[in-house]
Amino acid sequence: MRSHYCGQLNPALIGQTVRLCGWVNSRRDHGGVIFIDLRDREGLAQIVFDPDQAAAFAAAEGVRSEYVLRVTGTVRKRPAGTENPHLSSGAVEVLAGEIEILNKSEPLPFQLDEAGVNEATRLKYRYLDLRRDGMRRNLLLRHAVTRNLRRFLEDRSFVEIETPVLTKSTPEGARDYLVPSRTHPGHFFALPQSPQLFKQLLMVAGFERYFQVTRCFRDEDLRADRQPEFTQLDIETSFLDEEGVMTLMEEMIRQTFQTVLNVALPDPFPRMTYAEAVDRFGIDRPDLRIPLELTEVGDLMKAVDFKVFSGPANNPNGRVAALRLPKGSELSRKEIDDYTAFVAQFGAKGLAYIKVNDAAKGRDGLQSPILKFLPDEAIAEIMRRTGAESGDLIFFGADSAKVVNDALGALRLKLGHDCGLVAAGWRPLWVVDFPMFGFDSEAKRWQALHHPFTAPKHMDATVAIDPANALSRAYDMVLNGSEIGGGSIRIHREDVQEQVFGVLGIAPDEARAKFGFLLDALKFGAPPHGGIAFGLDRIVALMTGAESIRDVIAFPKTQRAACPLTDAPSVVDDAQLRELNIKLRKPLEPEKATD
Repeated sequence: MRSHYCGQLNPALIGQTVRLCGWVNSRRDHGGVIFIDLRDREGLAQIVFDPDQAAAFAAAEGVRSEYVLRVTGTVRKRPAGTENPHLSSGAVEVLAGEIEILNKSEPLPFQLDEAGVNEATRLKYRYLDLRRDGMRRNLLLRHAVTRNLRRFLEDRSFVEIETPVLTKSTPEGARDYLVPSRTHPGHFFALPQSPQLFKQLLMVAGFERYFQVTRCFRDEDLRADRQPEFTQLDIETSFLDEEGVMTLMEEMIRQTFQTVLNVALPDPFPRMTYAEAVDRFGIDRPDLRIPLELTEVGDLMKAVDFKVFSGPANNPNGRVAALRLPKGSELSRKEIDDYTAFVAQFGAKGLAYIKVNDAAKGRDGLQSPILKFLPDEAIAEIMRRTGAESGDLIFFGADSAKVVNDALGALRLKLGHDCGLVAAGWRPLWVVDFPMFGFDSEAKRWQALHHPFTAPKHMDATVAIDPANALSRAYDMVLNGSEIGGGSIRIHREDVQEQVFGVLGIAPDEARAKFGFLLDALKFGAPPHGGIAFGLDRIVALMTGAESIRDVIAFPKTQRAACPLTDAPSVVDDAQLRELNIKLRKPLEPEKATD
């Protein structure tokens, strides 16, 4: 039906007859000459309808926005001074000879160039939202990223293999989506949170290098960078240690940014241990574009007559840290109160501070309600460690280490954005040497920080003897404060896997019931192996500058895991439920199904 895409028109085609198909982006009547901007996936083309072509001109008079047209005409150079440098086709136009209206359009519920359209409306009419230029570019860039990743891996002998979508429910950190089985009454499949176990089995099977662009499902509370169904690039290799995996993956991400965005990322990516990241930034995925850092001052507070500081300083699980904000003394009391309310969301009971009015005057140049509790030596050392200068503000966090890290880590990010301290560009980072376990104080048991198949850094009995200090062979790739990929070297020996299960409180019978197929596989010559999974949605969102991953997914769910377009999830009829041997405890009303 077409000879060219609208965005492909250029001066080389002048004088040629072309056939274009697309939507009416705009229509303008300039005193006897009608101009239509025709839009397709590749861009816009200006079509000119002259009264000399009576039939085409008459048809164009009845055309409205978003009508679907096929136009045949001759490419010609635009008159001098009317070129549009912002369009790939902006040097030429098409003089229409024929026009066919393939379909009409009713008035849209919102204009495609309208700003600030409510997201609920955008999602309800997602097929229209996807016509918008920004959304179109986002999805085309996503395609380019996926294509580049596939080519990179295929060129390095990786094989794309699909893994099951209907599988067994196993504890992997989030709530499973369950699918009832009609043929096995009372039994359920689970949608995969990741292909973790199957990709390990593929290594046992000898495929050595696997990848998959795969859908994953987690029934968890949502936020801007989470969806109940999401896409990840899943990768697993045999006979590579963490150095080999990280080197290869770093090359892949660098090449993707270079190819798709023409951006050169640093070579190599810097590395930082988990302990250093949390100590300096309060978080294990620091945004290195923000120059603010946490400073440990707990040792200075152990003997002060101020229990807010001395209590956490003398608690093995406590922390007292400072955060210097350059030129922060300009903040008003209301702004400081607002930041105090902000850190309260993370469990902080307050936000102490010192304003540095004149650093040269020592204590006399400082302003704070807490100064009376601090000796001169402590104040001097705080100033030295933080590097505080006149005009700065020093915030303090004092509580359990977790509360201080969460609160000051979040405050650091907020201050960076509020005060314009975020540097331009891209700052990638590898975070390594993660703790093997984290202690769940409510459940009174150890939990795997990544997943229970992550190998310990030292394959010996110390994992069980001292789980609090055991490190794992895990690694995360962080970009501008977002974790875009995470992986580890896996446990490939049955005895080590059983030892880790023991630390996690998973009894042999439970381990056999939940992971028996994996434990059996490890007995039959499992090779050393490891891998990584990248969040494709998150990578593309960063590359496009989208505020939410919903803007880089064709048909996303809302923050309440619902689809306004299809009204999913929905009520099903009793006959379907009877087939599945399911009876609802309380009947649902259809209109409330998506609440």
